[in-house]
Amino acid sequence: QVQLVESGGGLVQAGGSLRLSCAASGGTFGTYTMAWYRQAPGEERKFVAQITWSGGSAVYADSVKGRFTISRDNAKNTVYLQMNSLKPEDTAIYYCYARTGQYDYWGQGTQVTVSS
Repeated sequence: QVQLVESGGGLVQAGGSLRLSCAASGGTFGTYTMAWYRQAPGEERKFVAQITWSGGSAVYADSVKGRFTISRDNAKNTVYLQMNSLKPEDTAIYYCYARTGQYDYWGQGTQVTVSS
């Protein structure tokens, strides 16, 4: 069983920055593909960014490319999402996701609100 706990969300003005963290426990974090998704009110959960187990490759949604950076520290069992140049349309609950190859796991989410 893998537990994922997000932190770092909050209220920020447009143009500002936030860094989200997702701490994992249980299992072997260093073997998992990790990702961030987000869900705005009234919308479906959408992909934001993904990083391979080694951190050697990352993929981003077009809407965040060039502004967000996903990274991971396998020694700390933590994945990060650095969000710069935030826009009001980035407002959402951000979820951490782990793909283990057998099961998928989700965190409880952290709220990010960007004011204009």
